[in-house]
Amino acid sequence: MRDEAIRQRLAVLVSEASDGEITAAEAVAAPSLALLGVNSLATLRLIDAVEKEFGVALDLVDATVLDSVVGLAGCVGAPE
Repeated sequence: MRDEAIRQRLAVLVSEASDGEITAAEAVAAPSLALLGVNSLATLRLIDAVEKEFGVALDLVDATVLDSVVGLAGCVGAPE
């Protein structure tokens, strides 16, 4: 999967994890998902979805990488 396609897919996962309260376009453009209102429940849903879809185990110690689509892309192997 190409880097841009990975970021777009992650943005869709953010939207789904937030029950549609955040659009994929908002997620991909945001410097911080927290600024968009992604709460702890949505974050847990997002972590689960990313781990299942991309077959990775996210490092929850460094939560800063979980706060943006770019950071998440780096975790699944797509360079920033």
